[in-house]
Amino acid sequence: MGQEANCEVSFAGKKSAGKALLETDDLIFRGDFRLSISLKSIQSVEAADGVLRVTSPEGTALFTLGAKADKWAHKIRHPRTLADKLDVKPGMLVSLIGVPNPVEGRTSDVTEGRAAKDSDLIFYGAATDKDLSKLRSLRKSLKPKGAIWVVYPKGQKQITEVGVIKAGRQAGLVDIKVARFSETHTALKFVGQASRPVPNL
Repeated sequence: MGQEANCEVSFAGKKSAGKALLETDDLIFRGDFRLSISLKSIQSVEAADGVLRVTSPEGTALFTLGAKADKWAHKIRHPRTLADKLDVKPGMLVSLIGVPNPVEGRTSDVTEGRAAKDSDLIFYGAATDKDLSKLRSLRKSLKPKGAIWVVYPKGQKQITEVGVIKAGRQAGLVDIKVARFSETHTALKFVGQASRPVPNL
């Protein structure tokens, strides 16, 4: 989620000013004391008068967030799915090559094991730098505004973010987004030059 805010937190008889972070899996506070609450463990969340009240098995924490309290409560109650993070829209033609299905029923038009012609999205699993040589041929299966997500393991020497970006650019693609695919894998999104978003001037 990547949200952060300076705030005051009260928890277990302690109170401190510090920084709160709303991450993908955890709500974290760093101040005179530290607090990390797994979003999955949260039993209830309420926002009122600028205060976010979060109850988990460890107890109830009060985050004085002001105007951000309602927004954070909504994000905790309605976390984005993996399909949301990977920009999968209903009705898209999705091709999966060497990756588990991340579309979560978002679309039924899914081809596995190969790149279907005119794919909206191609998810390509790469384990080593050598696997990246296929990006140029995969690009030919994309729709003009389609995208390729390269899914690769984290923290490995045989394939790195720098190497993935370099291979994508050599294939005539532009990297525009990174997302967490799983606990062990990262995904990098590439589009063709013509599909690159035009910045507001």
